[in-house]
Amino acid sequence: HSVVRNALFCLETAADQKENHVYTKALLAYAFALAGKRDKRKALLNSLEKEAVKKDGSVHWQRPGKEPEVDLPYYHYRAPSAEVEMTAYVLLAHLTSQPAPSQEELSFASLIAKWISGQQNPNGGFSSTQ
Repeated sequence: HSVVRNALFCLETAADQKENHVYTKALLAYAFALAGKRDKRKALLNSLEKEAVKKDGSVHWQRPGKEPEVDLPYYHYRAPSAEVEMTAYVLLAHLTSQPAPSQEELSFASLIAKWISGQQNPNGGFSSTQ
């Protein structure tokens, strides 16, 4: 359909910009995964992996220039909802692969899922409904 084709062209143009924000890259990676654009998806995921925060056997993404977390006793830091959301989009981009995610992608996805599950509040929800 021409509307979808034009929208994808617009997204491809945006993806080619050098200075995309990590949140934008996460959304674009998921959009290209849904559209079956394997090369674009892979390029964005490779770029995102370079910006990943790998800590305590988990992986997540955060906003550039963010203040470091304060490590206090008896306090479990929960990331802002935007960081949970963009990390979830990266997870979706990894799992939305045609025909199926590779074992390597599934292993990496499990590290992302570990971080996301650690952001849940005591009721099983998150800091936002996003």
